[in-house]
Amino acid sequence: METLLWLDDERDPTNERWSSYFPIESLRVVWVKSYEEFVDWIDANLLPSAICFDHDLGDGPSGMDAAKWLTEYCLNTSTKLPAWSIQSANPIGKSNIEALLTSFVRATE
Repeated sequence: METLLWLDDERDPTNERWSSYFPIESLRVVWVKSYEEFVDWIDANLLPSAICFDHDLGDGPSGMDAAKWLTEYCLNTSTKLPAWSIQSANPIGKSNIEALLTSFVRATE
């Protein structure tokens, strides 16, 4: 079964409101709430099929930090970036993550 890694400190991915980001019924959803949990999960399990990013993750590193880490991970392991989406309510943070990941995909195609 394919896995969706949901990075968000507040939004529950099983809430129907968020199902527009990926069809959750066809994915195993893993909810991580911090940058550290995000990194640890990928280190332990490899890349998921898809990732949904929140930008603001409380007082710690942000979703942008997680996106930067992910691009480095993909470069270092010669792996393709998984499918991704951003559910952040922070419009500037969302735009920054989107720009980073879009640029990364273009540069590595």
